[in-house]
Amino acid sequence: MSNESFPAGSWVLLNYRMPRTPSSPRVAVWRRLQSLGVAQLGDGLVALPADARTKEHLEWIAAEVEANSGTATVWVGRPSSPAGERRIVAAMQDERRKEYLALAKDAGDAAALPDAARARAAKRLQQQHRKIGRRDYFPPTERETARAAVKSILQPASALPPVALQAGQ
Repeated sequence: MSNESFPAGSWVLLNYRMPRTPSSPRVAVWRRLQSLGVAQLGDGLVALPADARTKEHLEWIAAEVEANSGTATVWVGRPSSPAGERRIVAAMQDERRKEYLALAKDAGDAAALPDAARARAAKRLQQQHRKIGRRDYFPPTERETARAAVKSILQPASALPPVALQAGQ
């Protein structure tokens, strides 16, 4: 990665188009974009907050698109208004919020499991929390709630507070 710096409020955008068939390369690109947590701005147009890492990720995906007979261009830019940027950030936060809430629910459900099963669930949920965190550029408050819920199920059932056990019911 380079030491490239970007002006505050900059975004890296990927504009791409891929052939409809075969569909597997298009699906692979879509999954990679989802794993990065991109903001979908339009058909074939996605954005991430600008930094060297996000720019490099989108450049790799652009190369993958072109290797599969598509076209792709990576841009760096800014929304024309603060309101436009707030809408993008809010949409990204909302996506992560939903993921964190689902994770906290799963942790609550796992609290009622026997110790061995709960330990396996805790490990899986910790990995899931880290995975969500890697694409969480604007953390909502639910991030900490999910982290605490996952952390709470790491203890044996006898050590869990009654509230944690009730959350799983």
